Amino acid sequence: MATDSHSAPSFSPRRKWSIGLNVFLIIVVVFSVIVMVNYLSRDYFVRLHLSTRTKSPLSLRTVKLLQSITNHVQITIYYDRDEPIYSTITDLLNEYRFINPKLTVRTVDYQRDAGAAQQLLAKYPQLASASAKNLIIFDCDGKVKTIPGNILSKYVLEQIPNEKEKEFRRKPTEFLGEMTFTAALLDVTNPKPLKAFFLKGHGEHQMDSGDDFGYLKFSSVLQQNYIQVDSISLVGTNSVPEDCNLLIVAGPTDVVSDPELEKIEQYLNQSGRLLALFNPQTLLNPQPGKKETGLEKLLGRWGVQVGTNIIVDPENTTTPDRTDVVVVNFSNHQVVSPLLQSKLQMILPRSVGKLGSASPPADAPRVEELAFSGQKSFLRDNPAADPRPYPLMVAVEKGAIKGVVTKRGATRMIITGDSIFLGNRQIVSGRNRDFAGFAVNWLLDRTQLLEGLGPRQVIEYGSVMTKSQLQSVQLILLAGLPGAVLLFGGMVWLRRRR
Repeated sequence: MATDSHSAPSFSPRRKWSIGLNVFLIIVVVFSVIVMVNYLSRDYFVRLHLSTRTKSPLSLRTVKLLQSITNHVQITIYYDRDEPIYSTITDLLNEYRFINPKLTVRTVDYQRDAGAAQQLLAKYPQLASASAKNLIIFDCDGKVKTIPGNILSKYVLEQIPNEKEKEFRRKPTEFLGEMTFTAALLDVTNPKPLKAFFLKGHGEHQMDSGDDFGYLKFSSVLQQNYIQVDSISLVGTNSVPEDCNLLIVAGPTDVVSDPELEKIEQYLNQSGRLLALFNPQTLLNPQPGKKETGLEKLLGRWGVQVGTNIIVDPENTTTPDRTDVVVVNFSNHQVVSPLLQSKLQMILPRSVGKLGSASPPADAPRVEELAFSGQKSFLRDNPAADPRPYPLMVAVEKGAIKGVVTKRGATRMIITGDSIFLGNRQIVSGRNRDFAGFAVNWLLDRTQLLEGLGPRQVIEYGSVMTKSQLQSVQLILLAGLPGAVLLFGGMVWLRRRR
């Protein structure tokens, strides 16, 4: 039987067009799905971390601040990419950008991209100095904040194991990037800085003193929260400045005169904000016939009772002479709610609580007790009294007077029975530093910042080896592994030859 010498075509033209159209439609569908996924991810983006080691969560305070920013912020990382801390900085700032897309982050490597570096120097002339390297620049509508990279980490010297001679390296222990960057965002996105004034002239803690009882570290907490600090005397014709957003009375040991108290009360009646801290020295070394500074009487008119005896808490102390009180009992007030399950360490505190009143007026200030000593606490001068918990600090709030327009809003106060716990030595104990930030931000009605923010511990993963061990590892990696691969390949080749 004869066969046709010409084979039939595999596909007819109709089938070819059908296959082509099908492939085209599949490509269109896949492309449409990719576009839709990218569009939805803009508003419903979720980052998944496959390992807790790669997860770098931001504090709720930073998140709330980022969510409140409506202006565009340009962040430029002017850095050498070979610097060890560079990747940590970029990862953190990318976390910021993921939360608020109005932040844009770009990198200019002055070692590799000279053209971009020159353009940046032309835009920011302050960077023209030879030492202007490794910087993070925040720019919001022309308001610029520059952060040097060398302040972002704390280091310790660590000895490197060596068989012949001692060698040391700088080992990073804490990364301060989030604290610094969040403060910079506060700076550039707020048109007008807030001001805090420290009252002086009565033996108060000095805001610029670096000794154990100075308030230099507390002042740095204010500055990190974008609050300018200054001191003020109310003697003579001086009064509380109109641009005073917060008045701080930091543990006076001398009596505050009546004219000064009148000026403070006038400031409070005009919706002022006050942080008052009492120094135990007024009780330990009182002036003849007096254990009070005068503030006690003023605060009594606002519903606050300041005790004149020191609290001892035998169950919550770390010193043999029981001079400190480790505070573990807090209320649910905004100022201290982030401190639940945490601790403060106060030194020789006195009681500060709510003044009892049978029938307070309708417009009376609202006084809330914030922290308490333990159940077995007693008064130092009266140890025989029945033990009980004592309040150690209060928050006071009162709405603006009807018909009076004020710039600040409601009057707010925080009164504590100790001032030493925020001094340079004690502010690093427990969560004293965090409390300082919570207190000033509540007083200034910045509730978006009422969450903790501190340094991150730097965790290094690696192996420490001597030089001989390192040489052995190098020999295995550079010679042993490639040699084993060549040997295996040669054996396979010989077997196939047979």
